[in-house]
Amino acid sequence: MAEINKRVGHKIREYRERKGWTQEQLAFEASIHRAYIGQIERGEKNIGLQNLERIAKALNVKIQQLVK
Repeated sequence: MAEINKRVGHKIREYRERKGWTQEQLAFEASIHRAYIGQIERGEKNIGLQNLERIAKALNVKIQQLVK
């Protein structure tokens, strides 16, 4: 697994938990499958730019905040 995948996944989980959302809630808001959210958060998947944008919008954060 690439280190960037882990960092981005960790950031997504961090922002999701701040909102008090489950992975299922984030998946619904971002129109992404729940299992895929879990894989992203664990750093198992490379996230595409469109999905990264969907997740950022759902979490109400800038993409840059997720890739720092």
